Amino acid sequence: MPVRESQGSEQTNNQVNRSVRCSQVSDLRIYLCNFVISNLPSHVCRDWFYRRVMGFKLHASAAVLLDVRFGNATRFEMGANSVLNEGCRVRNAGGIVIGKNVSVSPWVKLLTADHDIQSETFAGRARPIVIQDYAFIGAGATILGGVTVSSGAVVASGAVVTKTVDAFSIVAGVPARPVGQRRQDLEYKLEYKRLLH
Repeated sequence: MPVRESQGSEQTNNQVNRSVRCSQVSDLRIYLCNFVISNLPSHVCRDWFYRRVMGFKLHASAAVLLDVRFGNATRFEMGANSVLNEGCRVRNAGGIVIGKNVSVSPWVKLLTADHDIQSETFAGRARPIVIQDYAFIGAGATILGGVTVSSGAVVASGAVVTKTVDAFSIVAGVPARPVGQRRQDLEYKLEYKRLLH
């Protein structure tokens, strides 16, 4: 039996309504994550929400401290003994992978999404960020989409990283530039899960 025009229109309306409901549920999930859950002084509650509701892949020993805000559900992965300190802003539309024993200091911004300022439509774009094992990101630094912070690299406080950082390199400034080298025999294990952080 052929679909009448009114049935086709009804199906389109149902699809639009479903899409709006999904968007509203997603917005609610992000709101709860950023303004309720991120302020709970309990790793157990936050970790449960991040894994089960947000779909993040967090190693059991990873720590996301208070007041970390995310831009998207899913597309976030953090390895063993790594920490996101308080006040970080994580815009993970393009995907973020953080390795093992990575220390991300307070107020760091990880921004995978931006707009193409040369586009006549100001088109949005999203590119991944990868932070490899033993990297250290100083307080207030900004890492932009498309960047890999390689193993053992250090990003100084306040730096703006727009290009890949070589392994064991130390970068600083705006935009970030190499200023030194870090030792390569790193073996430490971070443990940041304090009681009320």
